[in-house]
Amino acid sequence: MTVACHLSIRGRVQGVGFRAFVIDRARLLGLRGWVRNRRDGSVEALLIGEDDTVNAVIADCARGPGLAHVQHLEKQPAHDDGSTDFQARPSI
Repeated sequence: MTVACHLSIRGRVQGVGFRAFVIDRARLLGLRGWVRNRRDGSVEALLIGEDDTVNAVIADCARGPGLAHVQHLEKQPAHDDGSTDFQARPSI
């Protein structure tokens, strides 16, 4: 079953390769969606794909890459925005 999930990730998640980490994992597992930095220092992502695969990437995001320190990960159901691949979006 295809699901969409919006993530907000807080902690030391900018300047540590977090977006590249999410892109690599999402593309490797065939997810669609996007990831971007936010001005408040958080990272935001939309993951679209099979339920098990989305949950696997959420678990990866909870750990983050080696230099990251995730303090809080909020996930919410979302709508499929029609993304055809997984990409970085400009920071907002």
